[in-house]
Amino acid sequence: MESNGNLLIVDDQPDRAQALASTLVDAGFQVQFVTDPTKSDYSIGPGSDIDVILCELDLEGVSWGDARRSLREMDVQVPVIMFGDVADELHIMTALRLGAHDFFQRPVKDQHALQRSIRRCVRDRQLRRELAISRQRLEVTNAELKGTVKMLEQDQQAGRQVQLRMLPATPLVLDDYVFSHTVIPSLYLSGDFTDYFTVGDSHVTFFMADVSGHGSSSAFATVLLKNLFARKRSDLLRKDDHSILSPVEMLQQANQELLDLGVGKFATMIVGLLDMENNTLRYSVAGHLPLPVLVSSEGARYLQGEGSAVGIAEEVELEEHSVELPDSFMLALFSDGILEILPPRDLVEKEAYFIDVFAQTADSPEQLVTHLGLDHVETVPDDIAALFLIKRG
Repeated sequence: MESNGNLLIVDDQPDRAQALASTLVDAGFQVQFVTDPTKSDYSIGPGSDIDVILCELDLEGVSWGDARRSLREMDVQVPVIMFGDVADELHIMTALRLGAHDFFQRPVKDQHALQRSIRRCVRDRQLRRELAISRQRLEVTNAELKGTVKMLEQDQQAGRQVQLRMLPATPLVLDDYVFSHTVIPSLYLSGDFTDYFTVGDSHVTFFMADVSGHGSSSAFATVLLKNLFARKRSDLLRKDDHSILSPVEMLQQANQELLDLGVGKFATMIVGLLDMENNTLRYSVAGHLPLPVLVSSEGARYLQGEGSAVGIAEEVELEEHSVELPDSFMLALFSDGILEILPPRDLVEKEAYFIDVFAQTADSPEQLVTHLGLDHVETVPDDIAALFLIKRG
């Protein structure tokens, strides 16, 4: 017969203990008993294999008052059912203060009630064991998880350093023109990216990209875009491929690269081509907000432009715009993360507030960054990237 539980009887009268043991064995329990508790070497702590202790309250030579502290120090984890010849208030309260789960008066008239009480204690003991095992497993899992998280953090930090090295030199000074940038990731890695580089003697290609999502997968997409523009710059010399000089063509190329990547990533982008010889700008916008801001002696204004984000569909609607630049100006491109930290709640109000900041702070990118609070921000809800182009007349 399968055991219903492992019981230990503590009684200084062997005949009485044997009689109780026989009754419980017949009920399917596995029973052991001791008649001298002072010489017992049974474990009653968390690791004990005993399910329930059936203990006589009136043990000869045992003072429960003196034993209480010792029992607490022993960390008794096994449920106890106590027995006594008298069921008065004093005996019952003594049993309860000792931590007994139940109390029965001898002789036990209702054996079924006793067995039900024992089974409840057995279930309680089994649950405690399962809880202890679960806790141990959880501790092991937590330790493994902490190790995994630490490795991931190290990988993210390494990836962050790689991504920082991919960014262009800042500032980049080209005669009267100065390019600079800043990138603030919401995580270690950023889905926002910017780049600018010379093409030939008189042109500079630049772009701002805001890849959907956050973290590693979005950062990998920025690596793809960085590689695309570098490759097309090289193709101009090696293959006489003029794509790098066409903002629309570069956006079409970016669209195809993201689709071929097959990871469900899309990006809003702005691609520009600065002609330093003629002081003109050609650019194209692919679903990007906020729009580029041009600041000059005439004030601050958004450059116009609209188009589809890249990486969503095979066909993208794109337009190329051309601007004759002032003798002195500042052009600023931001990713949409900047809109998340602006005080207004409505998008229209945010855009109005944003352009007003430019109107008030048109002296330098540093002052603009300070005015927007980017120089001391610690955490941001979304990646923020900014690209600045300045020309001093």
